Amino acid sequence: MKFFVDTANLEQIKDAAVMGIMDGVTTNPSLMAKEGITGKDNILNHYKAICALVDGDVSAEVISTDFDGIVAEGKVLAALHPNIVVKVPMIEEGIKAIRWFTDNGIRTNCTLVFSAGQAILAAKAGATYLSPFIGRVDDSGWDGMQLIEQIANIYAIQDFRTEILAASIRNPLHIVKAAENGADVVTCPLSAIKGLLKHPLTDIGLAKFLEDAKKL
Repeated sequence: MKFFVDTANLEQIKDAAVMGIMDGVTTNPSLMAKEGITGKDNILNHYKAICALVDGDVSAEVISTDFDGIVAEGKVLAALHPNIVVKVPMIEEGIKAIRWFTDNGIRTNCTLVFSAGQAILAAKAGATYLSPFIGRVDDSGWDGMQLIEQIANIYAIQDFRTEILAASIRNPLHIVKAAENGADVVTCPLSAIKGLLKHPLTDIGLAKFLEDAKKL
């Protein structure tokens, strides 16, 4: 399973790269704003800065909601760097745009997905990645991991090539459960990935080893 870091923070991206476990990055307008990156030129330059640090895919999101606008934005984003994947919302105009991007050699990430039906449409349109929002599904009273499992089963049966990118990951357990249920990728804050390192028995064992080492 691939690990994408969900951030626009360059220091976090560098930290993940040094760990050697980062396969890519996902971003969105909210994450850009969080880092104080505003204005079209600044945002485009920031994407270039991210791509310079990442040896893998970088999802860059469009903000248009009409076909022509999505395609126009996507062309600009895709031209920034070969690693760019154009992030497109799961709406009718978005599906049309994903089909256009697919036919014209531009890779896409279909975002804001909350159902298996939406996942089928995205795969039919040729999306490179599909982003079901696990945490938000859980917040609505449904089971996000059950959705991942359902999509994974459908894609296997139908031989769809779209990769399942589990998004809205809230904690380390979400990462483990996403892996168990067939996600190809998880995208999450670096803190959730680092949370996988932690276990009280590891701390106890290490303390014991260090204590015994002092006796040697």
